Amino acid sequence: MSSKTPRIAIIGGGIVGLATALKVALRIPGARISVLEKERDAGRHQTSHNSGVLHCGLYYKPGSAKARLAVQGIRAMVAFCQEHGVPHEICGKLVVATDAAEVARLRDLQQRGMQNGLEGLQWLEAAAMREIEPHVGGLAALRVPQEGIVDYPRVVEMMVRKIHAGGGRVCTNAEVTAMHVDGTGWHLETPAGDLAADYVINCAGLHCDRVSQLAGEQRQVRIVPFRGEYYQIKPARQHLVRHLIYPVPDPQFPFLGVHFTRLIHGGIEAGPNAVLAFAREGYRKTDFNAADLWDALTFAGLWRFMGKHPRMTREELQRSFSRRLFCQSLQKLVPDIRPDDLAPGGAGVRAQAMTPAGELVQDFNFVQRPRALHVLNAPSPAATASLAIGDDIAARVAAALA
Repeated sequence: MSSKTPRIAIIGGGIVGLATALKVALRIPGARISVLEKERDAGRHQTSHNSGVLHCGLYYKPGSAKARLAVQGIRAMVAFCQEHGVPHEICGKLVVATDAAEVARLRDLQQRGMQNGLEGLQWLEAAAMREIEPHVGGLAALRVPQEGIVDYPRVVEMMVRKIHAGGGRVCTNAEVTAMHVDGTGWHLETPAGDLAADYVINCAGLHCDRVSQLAGEQRQVRIVPFRGEYYQIKPARQHLVRHLIYPVPDPQFPFLGVHFTRLIHGGIEAGPNAVLAFAREGYRKTDFNAADLWDALTFAGLWRFMGKHPRMTREELQRSFSRRLFCQSLQKLVPDIRPDDLAPGGAGVRAQAMTPAGELVQDFNFVQRPRALHVLNAPSPAATASLAIGDDIAARVAAALA
């Protein structure tokens, strides 16, 4: 398939969709690029409901797309922020081991980070780590100097400006409700008007599996929404945390665990937990969407997942409703933190792909067809890696259209 001026539709105006639009414009000069976003503004969901961390690729399996694109992506994102005056700070983080088993896993994590190309990793014994974080608990820590924080909504704003300046368009209030393909290309229906395209890129995040189904794909994996809830540390107690403080990941636990994060515009955030959300955009406990909940509860993979992780499922739910239990998890990292130090914070919903066997899809998942590419799993660190993800997608699309 070739065209002098290919028409490319990108479904989803989150940070991955916007970064993809920028990179496609560079890879395919003259392409007519349209980003279709269902909300009134771009970046309204995962992009603006995360902790604002720049992840440098410490945790991910060497050789995986996550590892490769996170390492490339943080460099690209920092350069983008520097070029466009987006607030960011490379403040570093500590990953803290609180018992002997965690110390052993932390050593493995250090090796993984080195394999992934991280620079400046530093092993710290207890006295050395408390010089950096005086109130931290634990036995040892790994200092990760490349980690940072950023204003992702501001990144989105600058990306939208660049897309428009380059001749592309970001169409809001433009949810794709139907699509089909024929000999002339794709035909997409939206409330903002219908659109014709030669190639479609699905970056729909929390709804990517449904969009793939609209395009004629079978849902081999399904998005199961997990809400991550945060507390804010009250101003009088924010001195307890100076940088980013993370736990050593538990191999029996499919998520990262609660941690402390400095915010780019001030303040300290603690969280997130991970509980099943009753809506794909369910940022509050009371948010409910019957179709979303039915979609999750009728998926055998979710029941198999809960069967494999019954203790985690129970404890995460209990912690969601108990500030005391939430605080107990935080005290493993900072023993001086108290329940009264915590004020309710925000929440995000992770668009996590799950297999019918009840396994979380660990790596980014791209499914390419002759006229379409579907991003079917892009949770954290996708925001950090968005420009690298976009470049990877753009290279695939350019090859397909050549």
